[in-house]
Amino acid sequence: MSDDGRQHTGTERVPSRQRRRFPGISSRAYEHPADRSALVALRKLTGFDAVFKALSGLLPERSLRLLFLSDSVRVSERQFAHLHGMLRDACYILDLEKVPPMYVTQDPQPNAMCIGLDEPVIVVSTGLVELLDEEEMRAVVGHEVGHALSGHSVYRTILLFLTSLALKVAWIPLGNMAIMAIVTALREWFRKSELSADRAGLLVGQDVRASMRGLMKIAGGNHLHEMNVDAFLEQAEEYDSGGDLRDSVLKILNVLPRSHPFTTVRAAELKKWAESRDHQRIMDGHYPQRDEDKDTSVSGSFRESAASYAGDVKDSKDPLMKLVTDLAGGAGDLGGRVRRGFDGFRSPPPAEGDTASGDRGE
Repeated sequence: MSDDGRQHTGTERVPSRQRRRFPGISSRAYEHPADRSALVALRKLTGFDAVFKALSGLLPERSLRLLFLSDSVRVSERQFAHLHGMLRDACYILDLEKVPPMYVTQDPQPNAMCIGLDEPVIVVSTGLVELLDEEEMRAVVGHEVGHALSGHSVYRTILLFLTSLALKVAWIPLGNMAIMAIVTALREWFRKSELSADRAGLLVGQDVRASMRGLMKIAGGNHLHEMNVDAFLEQAEEYDSGGDLRDSVLKILNVLPRSHPFTTVRAAELKKWAESRDHQRIMDGHYPQRDEDKDTSVSGSFRESAASYAGDVKDSKDPLMKLVTDLAGGAGDLGGRVRRGFDGFRSPPPAEGDTASGDRGE
């Protein structure tokens, strides 16, 4: 054990428990396939980082850094020391050499973000700090460090800038449409990046129940004695499978303007990953190394992304996703189901030999 109380044999000692450490881990180990494919493609573009750094003069990064420095509290050994310890632990566990600066900003809304082009900056709101207990907050800090390790802060900053720009040019129809098309695509990617960061938070906290509690509190507030993780996950199941085709369309419309997936969906996705073989392999010490990132195949990442989306569609109980699956499988009664209207997707088609009166529900 070293002088700072940390073991360098794959585990980290903290009060009352040990946590596994992941030396040299690549962010590819925990990234959602759709997130990973986009990042691998961007990293392969020659000069891509230079182009974004050139944009730094146009983006509000300098202004944001000055704003946090002047009007927020910087986390350190002397200020929010418990968060400082969590941040250093998270960087140690994920082997992030440079600890990013972290600020606490006054905001009653529970929120956290990782932004910045040249260097990532982590910001957490007072609402979040006051809402979560130590283990729940540890998962959130790990979540943000996961964003930093993946390089998400660059694209998050671009998204913030474009969203602000879209509001300023809203009076220009074509200009606004073009920017919003880019913003919509970035939001779709960013929602997947949030699932990646949730996984990083679990690797840091190594307590799936704490991660679940944190998501549940973000959804329902600090009334843990009134809530139940299993019941919360049942909501995700009901959300995925309930309703008819009209509800499926409404789900899409509801999520389009959001940068984050819905909390019940995040909880269900994280639980699924926590129980997966991929997660167990990482915990056993078998994971991609970041020094191999340069050799990653773009086409292979795209294939994984496509397979992930196809698997999501196949496994989903959502009526629209069932329709897509039926179309792909050449279901013979699709025409009849469409004629019966949207509500026909809520229940199976009538069996052969049913009378016409059966279609009228008599």
